[in-house]
Amino acid sequence: MTLQQLKYAVTVAECRTISKAAEKVFISQPSLTAAIRQLEDEMNVKIFSRTNKGIEITKDGEIFLSYARQVLEQADLLEEKFTGKRSANPFFSVSCQHYSFAVNAFVDVIKEFGGNKYNFTLRETQTFEIIEDVSFLKSEVGILYTDSKNEEIIGKLLKKKRA
Repeated sequence: MTLQQLKYAVTVAECRTISKAAEKVFISQPSLTAAIRQLEDEMNVKIFSRTNKGIEITKDGEIFLSYARQVLEQADLLEEKFTGKRSANPFFSVSCQHYSFAVNAFVDVIKEFGGNKYNFTLRETQTFEIIEDVSFLKSEVGILYTDSKNEEIIGKLLKKKRA
């Protein structure tokens, strides 16, 4: 397993298609596919399920990718510490449903902390995926709106994730 393979896997997960990921990391699609398969074989884990619509991350893949992101972040910190090279801007990601108050708050955060200092991402998705994003470190913050109708369901989802 190499850091490059981990970067490839994380990029594929972010792009959700091999072709878009290959463009982003500047390698051919077959080379990227081969690198991912080699990583999956070496680590004895199926990270992605291939479909005609792109790829889907498997349950084991989500766990693997959360560790991969941590390894890559630690490698960046190590390089920064001992070479003095600043890595790319740190990421700050928020997952939420389509809430105007969340979008407005996110814009305020960008204004406050400067859009050039961080790579900001606002991910609009469904409740279950918000919980997954925070659980697997895709997002630092997840915004969930609860009311009397959905509070019990969201509570169960959160408890299940802690178990």
